[in-house]
Amino acid sequence: MIRYDLSGKTALVTGAASGIGLATATMLAEAGARVAINHLPGDARGAEVVESLRGRGLDVLAVPGNVGDAEDGPRLVGQAISDLGDRLDFLVNNAGTPGTTKLIPSAALDLITEELWQAVIQVNLLGLFRCAKAAAPALKATGGAVVNVASVAGLDSPGSSMAYGASKAGVISLTKNLARALAPEVRVNAIAPGAVDSAWMVEWTEERRAKSAEKALLKRRCQPEDLAEVIMFLLGGAAMVTGQTVVVDGGMTLEAR
Repeated sequence: MIRYDLSGKTALVTGAASGIGLATATMLAEAGARVAINHLPGDARGAEVVESLRGRGLDVLAVPGNVGDAEDGPRLVGQAISDLGDRLDFLVNNAGTPGTTKLIPSAALDLITEELWQAVIQVNLLGLFRCAKAAAPALKATGGAVVNVASVAGLDSPGSSMAYGASKAGVISLTKNLARALAPEVRVNAIAPGAVDSAWMVEWTEERRAKSAEKALLKRRCQPEDLAEVIMFLLGGAAMVTGQTVVVDGGMTLEAR
């Protein structure tokens, strides 16, 4: 993996108590950045991972808050910027929700409820926009970068439900338009993960895990660190890349075609 020297840089990673968010926050801190780790207020894992990373000598701090709340999302961004020394170089919009614990087939329209739509749109799309908007002035001041976490479900994979897929397609579109809105000072890109081994609310059987690995050209499922590595590139390198979505799925969707 390419190593970046991010000494003196600051970052906010939303939804960073586990999975892709935690892996990204850890890599950023290992590269020398001071990192604000966002997690839901009731998630005990947040305080635990902050304590663990601090025990390793990494410069991290906790910023509890719900990105899906119209008031709390911008508040937590402001709090992070303040706690990071009134600056922000990097924003990783990772927080997301499937809104369901079971896969909902496309034909099961009766299961695509108003409540499901509200859950995924508020967090996955509106929450991302609110955080980016709140962080924009600080990011422009530092010439920073944003990475949004989309999904192959926003491209041509069904995902956990059509509502989830639509929200992630929105993230891909929003990434392009935020890149336009924040240029030339700030670069905005996204990643689209495929099947990832992480703590996620949708239940996967071992059989389905094995099938998803077999579908991939590289014959394995992604690990959170695989996604974090690409996020690091889009933040710490990729000086002429903006408005793009990088698919990171081991060739799963390519083989599916």
